[in-house]
Amino acid sequence: MSVRRFPIDWSLVCIGLLLSLYGISIVYSAGQTDIVTNVAKLWRSQVIWFLISLAAAYGVTRCSVRMLDWLTWPAYYVTVAMLVLLLFIGKGAGTAASSKSWLAIGGFRIGQPSELAKITVVLALAKVLAGFKEPPKSLLELWKPALVVGIPWALIMKQPDLGTGIVFVGFAFAMLFWVGVSWPLLVLVASPVVSLILAFNTQLWGAWFLLLVALVLWYKPYMYEGIFLVVLNVIFGVVSPIVWEKLAPYQQKRLLVFINPDVDRRLAGYHVIQSQIAIGSGGWFGKGYTQGTQKRLAFLPAQHTDFIFAVVGEELGFLGVMVAFFLFLLLFIRVTKIAERANDSFSSLIAFGLLASWMVHVLVNVGMTLNLMPITGIPLPFFSYGGSFMLASWLAIGLLVRIAAEGRGGRSGPFAV
Repeated sequence: MSVRRFPIDWSLVCIGLLLSLYGISIVYSAGQTDIVTNVAKLWRSQVIWFLISLAAAYGVTRCSVRMLDWLTWPAYYVTVAMLVLLLFIGKGAGTAASSKSWLAIGGFRIGQPSELAKITVVLALAKVLAGFKEPPKSLLELWKPALVVGIPWALIMKQPDLGTGIVFVGFAFAMLFWVGVSWPLLVLVASPVVSLILAFNTQLWGAWFLLLVALVLWYKPYMYEGIFLVVLNVIFGVVSPIVWEKLAPYQQKRLLVFINPDVDRRLAGYHVIQSQIAIGSGGWFGKGYTQGTQKRLAFLPAQHTDFIFAVVGEELGFLGVMVAFFLFLLLFIRVTKIAERANDSFSSLIAFGLLASWMVHVLVNVGMTLNLMPITGIPLPFFSYGGSFMLASWLAIGLLVRIAAEGRGGRSGPFAV
């Protein structure tokens, strides 16, 4: 019996391979320190996970989009069940030792279900949004997409894992945009969260509230929706101090350090200060592969996970950083083309959702190493050490390869192929 062949998007696969090999080389370098640590051997585990991920990605490519559609809800329910289970048996690690993000058996951590949840939630949200005949034009029409994303998001925030929670919000808004939801409605949907953040400054919140009222009067949603939004923003502004008290101590420190790293130079602020020193000292061409002094002297914390980008900047300099950015840019452009040429809304939304997930990871991770974003413990795709994240990234590649194979250029635009 012959195996049916289908075209493989080798451009996408090669970009993923280059990013992974680049990342593994940096994980190896991160372990080369003057003080012997267990990080020195982690590159071997990363290689093993990389090979496992390639095999898993190949397996996913054998699954048609029609089968993906059938598997979406079972996969979604399984991951939600795993997230619920984490609340009882989950384990922490590293700087988030108090969280419950890792599934462990016999004291051995086997992975983070939240990484797989990023994919299954993208699938579920794509299925829901693809069912709309026209783009949603009111808040009431968004109740089902909000429920699909909100349940796993709430479970992840309960762990707590702020970084992954940000990723969920990021790809949810991106997929709503891709399906055709207007920007005023997106702003209205996001407004309670904006009020929650800005409520720490009365003047900023007041200015935002006036802007929100003006937007509601201009956009003219249903009267009950407009009243609901205004009231909800007031409530979020009032409960903002309560939410702050509910944050874990390490999360509070990370947010304070984002405003002023000198607030806690020895602990929470230490991470970003050392990261900035490492990246700044790299110059144009860096100090040489494996030769970064901040890293070798163990001044740079989490150099193999959250702050691996600082290793790139210190050892390979501006040139090495630009190579990484160029590869990510190629990845983003290629996936956008796949989303453009998909032959149905479900496939197109999956592709764009996965793209948005990667973009949020890159923006937040790079931003936090430069103190342009709060430290949220979010990894850099294909670079940061972590088996479950590598697996999830390549499962996404496998999905995109299959979608690309079944695509037929159904969309038009600047990215069409």
